[in-house]
Amino acid sequence: MKQITGNLINAYYICHRKLWLFAHEVNPPSNNPYLEIGTLIGEESYKREKREILVGNIKIDLIKKESGNTVIAEIKKSSKGIKAARMQLLFYLYQLKRKGIKAKGELLIPKERKKISMELTAESIEILEKTITEIEEIISKEKPPLPKKISFCRNCSYFEFCWS
Repeated sequence: MKQITGNLINAYYICHRKLWLFAHEVNPPSNNPYLEIGTLIGEESYKREKREILVGNIKIDLIKKESGNTVIAEIKKSSKGIKAARMQLLFYLYQLKRKGIKAKGELLIPKERKKISMELTAESIEILEKTITEIEEIISKEKPPLPKKISFCRNCSYFEFCWS
């Protein structure tokens, strides 16, 4: 079974077809403008913080100490997929907790000047564990789910895989 990552968690809350394609390494063109914008925002924001830390199967955008607490952050280009971004960050906190690391989280949206503080709760752990089970079911299927037109389609890097 494929190892679950933050990107898979995020994709689950956006589109199950995107989730399946990503999990099966069907990759969008690397020169996709939406991917390039996201990368540029991540590179240009918060330059003074420690960046892109790999911990097992997760890649944390930022890590810092604040009032004696470890704080990890996920940077997003907009708040359009806020639920997916929240769940991705909670997944990172969950994975760290499983490794014995207690941390708090921040969702950062520099273009909107938003900072959303988050903490892992018993309820969010329960939701994540259910989500992980459902992701495993989706990606274990031989074929991707059929495309469904949603608000994210227009700017999706996988658009051609669904609507061309």
